Amino acid sequence: MEKHLLSKSTFIKGMQCHKALYLGKHHKELKAEVSEAQEAIFSQGTRVGELAQQLFPGGVDCTPESYYDFQKAVIRTQEEIAKGTKIIYEAAFQFNGVLAALDILVNDDNGWKAYEVKSSTSISVTYHMDATIQYYAITNSGIELKDIFIVHINNEYEKNGPIDLKELFTIESVKDIVLGIMPGIPNQVAALKKVLNQNEIPDIDIGLHCSDPYGCDFSAHCWKDIPENSVFDIANLRANKKFELYDSGVISFNEIPEDFPLNENQWMQVNSELNNESFIDKKKIKNFVNDLQYPLYFMDFETFATAVPVFDRSNPYQQLVFQYSLHILPTENGELIHKEFLAETNGVDPRIPFIERLIGDCGTTGDILVYNIGFEKGKLKDLAEAFPNYLFQIGKMIERLKDLMIPFQQRWYYTPAMRGSYSIKKVLPALVPELSYEDLTIKEGGTASNTFAKMLLGEFEGDVMQTRKDLLEYCKLDTMAMVEILKTLKSV
Repeated sequence: MEKHLLSKSTFIKGMQCHKALYLGKHHKELKAEVSEAQEAIFSQGTRVGELAQQLFPGGVDCTPESYYDFQKAVIRTQEEIAKGTKIIYEAAFQFNGVLAALDILVNDDNGWKAYEVKSSTSISVTYHMDATIQYYAITNSGIELKDIFIVHINNEYEKNGPIDLKELFTIESVKDIVLGIMPGIPNQVAALKKVLNQNEIPDIDIGLHCSDPYGCDFSAHCWKDIPENSVFDIANLRANKKFELYDSGVISFNEIPEDFPLNENQWMQVNSELNNESFIDKKKIKNFVNDLQYPLYFMDFETFATAVPVFDRSNPYQQLVFQYSLHILPTENGELIHKEFLAETNGVDPRIPFIERLIGDCGTTGDILVYNIGFEKGKLKDLAEAFPNYLFQIGKMIERLKDLMIPFQQRWYYTPAMRGSYSIKKVLPALVPELSYEDLTIKEGGTASNTFAKMLLGEFEGDVMQTRKDLLEYCKLDTMAMVEILKTLKSV
């Protein structure tokens, strides 16, 4: 069987950008490496797909031995259908050079039904197109589909005991929507094939399509000529406004028209960079610092989330705490104390030991400083809801929270090095350049979250003891950064 030209994923990529489709076929060397975050998403999708198979147990798996061997999977699928197999996992079909691999194909009393599994909690327009390509390949391969469904995660499901698959998953028919899209598919397939068969890279400039609906594997290549401090770095400016500037020939800050509708903070960023000028409101910073009540507790949480809940009293994708760092300053000139917690990965719910240790470590008086109060406050509220026995103590902790991000969010303190951002990852090197995340093995929260989740699920293959030390060092730096940032605020 001749190799396919298009698959579901390349069809969707081609609909987003012809250039990305062409580069993916002819210039794979320009493709960015798959990030650890993307790998985590792929792994999660695989786990969800395998779990969904249990909705229709006893099927035959037609997954090819190699990713490049889908033609064998197509032949195997046809053989299983001919044998009368009622349930097929990873059924593969090919028509007109288009390959579609379906998660679950079922032949019940009403006929053939297709089920595509998604690890998301809702159905997007892209998923409709994805299902339509499957319907196109399957029905043109001689299978009369009575219906086609998308199976996705029900985010209102709460785990209490063994996973209830019928409650965890939502199954929605998309046949009517698919039939509405189907008439346009043949022309779209022909157009994408034409792109793949041409001799030159399509001449397509960067645009909103670079990230909608998905981030592009070739962004680094296509955006390589965009300089630092371009209009794309203006904080909180909508993407369409950025491209309005770009499409009019404006790229650098010094080219922005004076009458362009930027807000006050955005103009502050632009002028700060152009004039190498910092903005410091000493009066407001002084009021903020003087309002702090000692002892001070500098607190930071780390969380993880899984599509399928691991612990009772939790929901799909709920961010569950597993680690904290706490630096304590008893008095303004007192000696700094450090406390920390990192959950075990032995299958025990980390939240109760987390709460009990945190309540003990935080005492009963003094302000608790966090960076971005909405996050830690939200996690504390989640804990109080899940474990109401601790409602009073957690409520008292919430009352003591103060947000160290405010002076930077409100632009009471701004320097060019912050690049328009008030995230701690930008503020720290701007204020305290000698402290850096770059020397750490784990450098950001996403990696910490994914690493802990792998360890918990038994998928981690590295040095567990060393990695636990790396997790502790990362979280510790977050709160040490807060200590140093407050020192800088006090100094002005």
